[in-house]
Amino acid sequence: MFAALKPQAPDKILALMGEFRADTRQGKIDLGVGVYKDPTGVTPVMRAVKAAEQRIWQTETTKAYTALAGEPAYLAAMGRMVLGDAQDGARTASLSTVGGTGAIRQALELARMGNPDVTVHVSDPTWPNHLSIMQFMGVPFVQYRYFDAATRGVDFDGMKADLGRAKRGDLVLLHGCCHNPTGANLTADQWAEVADVLDRTGAVPLIDLAYQGFGDGLEEDAAGTRLIVSRAPEAMVAASCSKNFGIYRERTGMLMVQVADPAARDVAQGTLAYLNRQTYSFPPDHGARIVQTILDDEGLAADWRAELEEVRLGMLALRGQLAGELRALTGSDRFDFIARHRGMFSRLGASPEQVQRIKEDAAIYIVGDSRLNIAGLNRDSVPVLARAIVDAGV
Repeated sequence: MFAALKPQAPDKILALMGEFRADTRQGKIDLGVGVYKDPTGVTPVMRAVKAAEQRIWQTETTKAYTALAGEPAYLAAMGRMVLGDAQDGARTASLSTVGGTGAIRQALELARMGNPDVTVHVSDPTWPNHLSIMQFMGVPFVQYRYFDAATRGVDFDGMKADLGRAKRGDLVLLHGCCHNPTGANLTADQWAEVADVLDRTGAVPLIDLAYQGFGDGLEEDAAGTRLIVSRAPEAMVAASCSKNFGIYRERTGMLMVQVADPAARDVAQGTLAYLNRQTYSFPPDHGARIVQTILDDEGLAADWRAELEEVRLGMLALRGQLAGELRALTGSDRFDFIARHRGMFSRLGASPEQVQRIKEDAAIYIVGDSRLNIAGLNRDSVPVLARAIVDAGV
């Protein structure tokens, strides 16, 4: 049996992490892995998370299973944070998942159960694991234009034209905010036009909301998702708590499914529980309980929001500093898009050869498509990166 197994292609980002660890040069900089780091290079445990964990440790009386769909209080708290008043409880089924990745996987499984002929429309480019999961599952997908390599912004005309070819019952995968890997986001007006396209085609939106709070603010980053959900008869939202709560290793996420008719809600909820049972049975609870404890406590929630805002503003400051350094070195504004982008990532538009030169000459590790993690920088490393970018001829 096992002799027939074939080697799998290594994940490029994980392979880059291995290269970085093996590099013995002093002052090396990791801008590849998509994890938030503070100015000291550490992914910290947030204050509210520590306080919530202590409270849970003191009050928890059992480690028995929760519900198949997850802890109801967690799902309710997350529903309020993500969708706010846009959530229609009578039409929404919810599922606790193993991180945001688990939410995407379960959403694709549900879509395939609902429409065996489903095709997924996904942005070009997108998070590589989106494509990897669909390829592994055998779910057909097509890419729609998204990133304009010349402006480093959104090719919105191309996006609309491509999405207009979606069929009724197809799935359109959208990034809710802080587009990964480009950092280029839709405007409020553009979100409204996307809603118009979905309405005309009858395609169902699946919104991946992995970075809420990392872009323009907790509420602002959910605005596009809320608009789409409020207008679409059917919709799915996959949310992750890894970044905005800093609980990466707890693997905490959720999937919300909006149905067209309240009469179908219980069937959808039962199907979601069934999907959990067939994969990992009961979902992990510790991270979910941390999030629920924070969101349901006014003091903890306020402290969490304040620390999250510090993180967001810190990344914006690094973006502004990098754009300014590059403007000074080049005498040009061609890198100003870095300051306009949002979230952890920006795509520089460098060639693979230029990315390789930056790695070899400056010990700065960037993903081959020139996606760099802004959160891997600090005030001292920004000038080093700017000089390396210019020296590589980007």
